[in-house]
Amino acid sequence: MHRAHESPGAGPAPSVNGSPGAAPDPHPGPGALPSPEPAPRPLPAPAPDSPPASVPASAAATRVLVVDDDPTVAEVVSGYLERAGYLVDRAADGAVALARAAAHRPDLVVLDLMLPGIDGLEVCRRLRAQGPVPVIMLTARGDEDDRILGLEVGADDYVTKPFSPRELVLRVESVLRRTRPVPAARPLRAAGLAVDPSARRATKNGTELALTLREFDLLAFFLKHPGRAYAREDLMREVWGWDFGDLSTVTVHVRRLRGKVEDDPARPRLIQTVWGVGYRFDDTEATAGQTGPTGAARSAGREQPVTEKETGA
Repeated sequence: MHRAHESPGAGPAPSVNGSPGAAPDPHPGPGALPSPEPAPRPLPAPAPDSPPASVPASAAATRVLVVDDDPTVAEVVSGYLERAGYLVDRAADGAVALARAAAHRPDLVVLDLMLPGIDGLEVCRRLRAQGPVPVIMLTARGDEDDRILGLEVGADDYVTKPFSPRELVLRVESVLRRTRPVPAARPLRAAGLAVDPSARRATKNGTELALTLREFDLLAFFLKHPGRAYAREDLMREVWGWDFGDLSTVTVHVRRLRGKVEDDPARPRLIQTVWGVGYRFDDTEATAGQTGPTGAARSAGREQPVTEKETGA
């Protein structure tokens, strides 16, 4: 029930009699009868089975598994997600997380990397082996290697500790939005690749590709915009929906995507590195024998995949 805002220390709002804005006389004359209290106005009943107004419709009946051995973190994250309208399961270690996921398949997993027993990376691998599920990794600030490993095993996003619970809820909503089919979206085809955004299905020469959420979105974006070079900042904004963030996220996803769509990932033909700019999707044969700075950049990108060298930025 929505209540009118009351200033701190203020008493209850005065009753209103007569015309709007007319207040009762604080000093009635002798013999005057006090004004009767108005009957409370009934509020309309909420529609049955409808989530609160502050809850996004996409959150209704969406199950999120929160995996963290820190009870304080788990409690705070779970509380914010529940207030946002999500159904939340909790697990304090990897073994329990896998059991919970097997019993009730989550729509998304918030997964801490540092877990007792089975660590977060192995949990992510096993969850992926059971079927596609979006994963948001929780990592300690500054642990860049852990973030990279998380992305390498298929995490769709990551949040560094300490973090804002509200930001995490927004990340959850963003990832879940991208998992939902796009109605009546036009299939995309180029260079033996086919992407169906509505079915969230991608194939290469008729063979289905096992892509993560972000890899799928990245490939679909490249196929929509062939021949145009994009900086990593542009890709992060257009594909991830972020105006800021660690650009190594883009670099790692491009490398993983090359490993799945290129005939020879060591000499990529489709996803070209544009020296000093970023990446370009090229479905022609004309670029197959390119050498020079672009090839050197690709080599640097393989040895140091998350540095600025690959794009020359």
